Amino acid sequence: MNRIFGSSASKKPKPSLQDAITSTDNRVASIEVKIKKLDAELGRYKEQMSKIRNGPGKAAIQQRALRTLKQKKMNTMATVDAMQVANKEMRKQYGKIDIDKIENMHYDMEDLLEQANEIQESLGRSYAVPDEIDEADLEAELDALALEEEEEGPSYLTDINKVPDFVDEPPVEIGETPERQEAIRTTG
Repeated sequence: MNRIFGSSASKKPKPSLQDAITSTDNRVASIEVKIKKLDAELGRYKEQMSKIRNGPGKAAIQQRALRTLKQKKMNTMATVDAMQVANKEMRKQYGKIDIDKIENMHYDMEDLLEQANEIQESLGRSYAVPDEIDEADLEAELDALALEEEEEGPSYLTDINKVPDFVDEPPVEIGETPERQEAIRTTG
């Protein structure tokens, strides 16, 4: 419900285990990219230092290499921190899971599947029907039924729309209302 001066700020849903794993994977991937760049930079500095004689130029390259090593160490520590956070979140989430409930649900599902298979088997059975049915036999039986019907005469069920003889008034269709004739009272 809106308040007088607007609605309350929407609350973000609590992160799920999958969200924690995804964010950790993203953090680790971005840090690994940074570490690879720093490794490449360190390789260049090492190559430059091997080519340069001792002096102020080599000292400056060594200082840049040391700063790069510190950044690499900090990024490595960030990776370790991200993994620790993910480990902590996973332990918290997995601590809520009851293995017995999962196993019971699994057993219940197995029972339901067994029952469904039994039902399918019972519905799929054929009762007193031979495996091979001859089409000619079926045609002969159908012809025999038609001859039998002709000999007995028409059944009262053959013409469904025909009104039986004992009904005096025609049937009223659904949705039709019989017209009512009102008696007019005349005073004389």
